[in-house]
Amino acid sequence: MTNSTETGPIETEQPSRLSRWLARSRMVLPISFFIGGFVWDAITIGKKVALSDMAIFAGYLLLAALLMYQLAEPSSSVRRMGERLLSWQWLQSKLSRWTVQDWPYWILQFLFGSLLSALFILYFKSSSYGLAWVVTLVLGVLLVANEFMEGEYRRLSLCWSMFGLCTILWCNFAFPFLFGSVHAAWFYLSTVLGATVTYVLYQRAPHHAGRIWPVWVIAGLLMLAYRADMIPPVPLVKQAVVIAYDLEKSPEGYWMTVEKSPWWQFWRVDSDHFYLQQGQKLVCFSAVFAPQGLHTKLLHDWQKKVKGEWVSVSMPGFSLTGGRDSGYRGYTYKTNLTAGEWRVRIQTATRQTIAVNAFSVTINNQSDPQRRTRIRY
Repeated sequence: MTNSTETGPIETEQPSRLSRWLARSRMVLPISFFIGGFVWDAITIGKKVALSDMAIFAGYLLLAALLMYQLAEPSSSVRRMGERLLSWQWLQSKLSRWTVQDWPYWILQFLFGSLLSALFILYFKSSSYGLAWVVTLVLGVLLVANEFMEGEYRRLSLCWSMFGLCTILWCNFAFPFLFGSVHAAWFYLSTVLGATVTYVLYQRAPHHAGRIWPVWVIAGLLMLAYRADMIPPVPLVKQAVVIAYDLEKSPEGYWMTVEKSPWWQFWRVDSDHFYLQQGQKLVCFSAVFAPQGLHTKLLHDWQKKVKGEWVSVSMPGFSLTGGRDSGYRGYTYKTNLTAGEWRVRIQTATRQTIAVNAFSVTINNQSDPQRRTRIRY
């Protein structure tokens, strides 16, 4: 008598269509949210910093603070709430690949990603010269890296550092709105306040999970960067800087005569090279946005390169009053320019740079009107 067994294909439970979609979503959704959120921020924030933007960012920070406070407690209400939510059998079976403990960290990653995206755009709009791009580039790197740090958020040290950085940068923007000034003292005070708020939240958390000292390092580095003129005087935003032969004010705006750009520079109208007669003047026109209620003084630092070094030749200025959507407009002029490389640094009274416009001058007693054009701002 022999035993025989029948063999055949073994039936296995095939994953449902929803399960397969969820599995693919883990790879697709993060990059989709990143691109969509960045485009949305770029459209909604616009060309200036609004008080409503600051209120929305404050709401993000408050929600992040509440989550981090709860996550510092091993048996926190956040996790219990998630467990109750996923106790529904049908939902648990569909989301079996996504554990209950993950969702608070996903929310934190989303909040910090949204804050970094908005801050990157705001600093990008405020940065108009070389050194300021360094800080903007760092924010851009953090923005991209945030999309790949899902697992790292379980280490609360990273959460405290991200929260501290975003809080400090938010305070840097908020203080000028509150006090109507971009004086350097407000930047230092707002930086210390942002780090202190993070430290107090850490101290009051149920358990001191993670490390808080990186927040103080971030605050120190930001103050050093500001001292080195690597951080623009937010929330001032350059709207336009034009170097022109002359300027005329009319009811329609400011009319300026500029040198035509070469044909291959199709993206611009005016050139950065000027042909002057002896003693002829040049005008620097600038439009800088400032929020309603902010008052400061702007300087036009006319500099010439001498033996490889930029030397200030004159520094006229004028008062700025915030509130105009297209920027507060003002101008200065310089006569008796000599041939060579020149630039104008638009700065605040505390010498924080808003924008730099470089140009070159050639002395030529025979001007060519055909090479010039009129523009209006």
